[in-house]
Amino acid sequence: MKLSWGPSAESGRLEPRRVAITGLGVVSCVGLGKDAFWKGILGPGAPEGIRRVENFDPLVWFTPKEARRADRFTHFGLAASQMALDDAGGLEAIACDPDKSGVILGTGVGGLETLEQQLNNLRDGGPRRVSPFLVPMMMANRAAATVSMTFGWKGPCESVVTACAAANQSIGYAARLVASGRCEVMITGGTEAPLTKIGLAAFTNMTALSTSGFSRPFDIERDGFVIAEGAGVLLIEDLERARARGAKIYGEILGSASTADAYHITAPSPGGSGAATCMELALEDAGLNPDQIAHVNAHGTSTPLNDLAEAEAIEKVFGSTGPPVTSIKGVTGHSTGAAGGVEAVSVALSIENRLIPPTVGLINQDPEIRINIVKDEPMPWEPGPVISNSFGFGGHNSCIVIAPVES
Repeated sequence: MKLSWGPSAESGRLEPRRVAITGLGVVSCVGLGKDAFWKGILGPGAPEGIRRVENFDPLVWFTPKEARRADRFTHFGLAASQMALDDAGGLEAIACDPDKSGVILGTGVGGLETLEQQLNNLRDGGPRRVSPFLVPMMMANRAAATVSMTFGWKGPCESVVTACAAANQSIGYAARLVASGRCEVMITGGTEAPLTKIGLAAFTNMTALSTSGFSRPFDIERDGFVIAEGAGVLLIEDLERARARGAKIYGEILGSASTADAYHITAPSPGGSGAATCMELALEDAGLNPDQIAHVNAHGTSTPLNDLAEAEAIEKVFGSTGPPVTSIKGVTGHSTGAAGGVEAVSVALSIENRLIPPTVGLINQDPEIRINIVKDEPMPWEPGPVISNSFGFGGHNSCIVIAPVES
C-alpha cells in the first residue's frame, strides 16, 4: 500500500506498515456472526424477497435507554464492531493506545428509520412531538461515534457516505491510516438499515429493485437488486504488532483505490471504464500485476446495467479467462452502504476456508458477460490476492485488495 503517489512514491522515503485483518464482525440476513454468515453464503438456493436481519436484539449490545436513542443502523454497526473486537481477542488482548485507535464506518442513508418515524410524529402531532434526539440518531456519523465512545478510542472517528461504495472506501481509508503509522488499530466497514416504508418506496419507484424478488447476479434474467440491511466490519492493525501479540490473522490489505465515473447519478460509465480504472489503480497500489490476482469478489448487484458494466471492466483488466469471479448478493441481497464490509468479511473467510462461495441465483449466464464466474457449488482454491469491488450511485468506485499473509 503506497503512502504517496507520483515521483515521490519512487524515492523510498516512506516505508508503509503492513495492515493485518485480525477480527471479523457481521450482521446479515443469513445470521449473526461470521460462522452463521459463512454457512449461509455457501448456499444452496436463492432466497426470495427483501433481506431483513431477523431475530436481532439490540439489547445484547445496548442498554434499553441506549437502544431507544440509537437508530437501527447504529445498532448493527456497534454489534458488528463488538463482534470484530471480540474475534480479535478483546480490548485487553489488543492492548492498543486509545489515541492511536480509530473508527471509520461507511453508510449510504444513515438513520433513515428515525427520520421516517419523526416525520410521522411531525405530521400527526406538530413540532413539539419531534424527538430532541432526531439529529444525533439520524446523522450518518452516529454509528462510528457510538463505536468510538463504547471502546474509548480517541483516534480518527469518521464516516464515509458514498452510497454503495461507502464501506469499501472506509476500509481503504482506514488501512492507509494504519499503513502510515497514524493508527495502530482501526475498526472499519459499513452499516445500513434502509428497509423503511419510504426507503422501499424510493428504491422501487426508481426501478432499481427486482420485480421478481430474486437476486440473479450476471444472469440473463436479472431484473434489479434485492435490497438488504446489515453490517460488515473488520478490525485491522499493524501486522508486526498483531504477530507480536499472537493474534489470528485472516489476511492483509495490500492496496485500495477510489475513482469517480463523472458520468451519471445512477448508471455506470459505458463499458465500465471507471470501474476498470479503479481496479487498475488498486493493483498498482498493491504492487501487483493482473495475473497475480487469484479471485475477484464482484459488486454483482443483479441490475442489468451494472452487472454488464462490471463484467466488461473485469474482462478489460483480467481478460475473459481471468480469475474466478463471484457475487454473494444472490444470498445476502444488496445492503448498499454496508455491502463492501459484508463482502470483505466474506473474502477473509474465503481465504481461511479455502473456498470461494458460488454466485447463488445465477442459472443462465448472460452471453454478453464473458468472465469466469463461480456458480452452482463452492469452488476450492489455493488462496491468493483478491480484489473486492464496490460501485455506488453517484459514480463512486472503490476497490480493495486483500491477500493471505506471506512472510
